Amino acid sequence: MVITIAREVGSGGRELGMRLSQELGIAYYDYEIITEIAKRTQLSESYIRDIVERKTATSYAFTFARGQNPMVFAIHDHSTSIYKEQSQTIKEMASNGPCVIVGRCADYILREQKPFRIFIYGDIRSRMERIRKRPGEDSRLSDLMLEKRIKEIDRGRRKYYTFFTDLEWGKKENYDLCINSANIPIEKLAKVLAEYLRNLEEA
Repeated sequence: MVITIAREVGSGGRELGMRLSQELGIAYYDYEIITEIAKRTQLSESYIRDIVERKTATSYAFTFARGQNPMVFAIHDHSTSIYKEQSQTIKEMASNGPCVIVGRCADYILREQKPFRIFIYGDIRSRMERIRKRPGEDSRLSDLMLEKRIKEIDRGRRKYYTFFTDLEWGKKENYDLCINSANIPIEKLAKVLAEYLRNLEEA
């Protein structure tokens, strides 16, 4: 069983992934992927995280390619190299046994293995509330700035995913299960979903 989770920021996707792995007794991969890519590329984890999670260097390279800006092309090369290492790392992790993988285009990278693909989303208010309950700089932003931040990160994820997969991030046809987490405690959701996946595996 390989489960991939794509998620809007603040929707609880990362927590769901961790709880699912615990409920099912299987491996969980998230930041471990970034750490492994950093080892393989000798790039810093913060730089890799910016490209993969937030700042879509690939979109800038595509937009400004005609200008032949050397800096833009260097970032584009790094982004492409990171994606290749990411793909290899995810495939290796999935080959080690049952696991939950959060983000990183894993649903597309592992498409030949037919993973169970989940997309978690929610309305902006519920996501803002969830972010404010966890430690970090974003939790201290004003409502206006936090909403802007959420939309910025989601936009970056959408561009990154589309650039490398030619698919639409968050489009229901690209997933096996889409869940609105707005009014569902993640702990309860994980238990129900784990039971569903066990039954699915036995069917």
